[in-house]
Amino acid sequence: MPAVVSHSVEETAAIGESLGKLLRPGDFIALAGDLGAGKTHFTQGVARGLGVSPDICVASPSYTLLNEYTGRIPLYHFDLYRLDGDGDIRDLGFDEYFSGRGVCVVEWADRLVSELPEEYLRIEFILTGDTERRMEISWNGSRYGKLTAELVRMHPAKA
Repeated sequence: MPAVVSHSVEETAAIGESLGKLLRPGDFIALAGDLGAGKTHFTQGVARGLGVSPDICVASPSYTLLNEYTGRIPLYHFDLYRLDGDGDIRDLGFDEYFSGRGVCVVEWADRLVSELPEEYLRIEFILTGDTERRMEISWNGSRYGKLTAELVRMHPAKA
């Protein structure tokens, strides 16, 4: 499984920024991993790559469930930590965002099962040290395979 490794919060955000620069409307990024694994720092980088102003605080929408940010492409940042599963997503109507005019980044995407779009990029954050994390990447759809290859090329694993 392809992966990139980050050794700091800043590097995690930089990897996210690299991905953000490659994204286009309708892209769906599913993030998984334990609390504190780096999902929100990664999303902050994605926001910068999408052109969201550095003056805007990109925070995890744990209580609001969704934050929207304006950049060259809108960013829809979801945090599903408090939801039980697909039924909650359908009831809230969030699935309407999933193939819309913006980019969806979904923290705790493992809470989605049948509501995942047909094509998506999935990144699982695995803590491997105090500041190090391994981001294992999987996907469904050829576009996301190409995005993965480009991201791994831009951020090769360091010894």
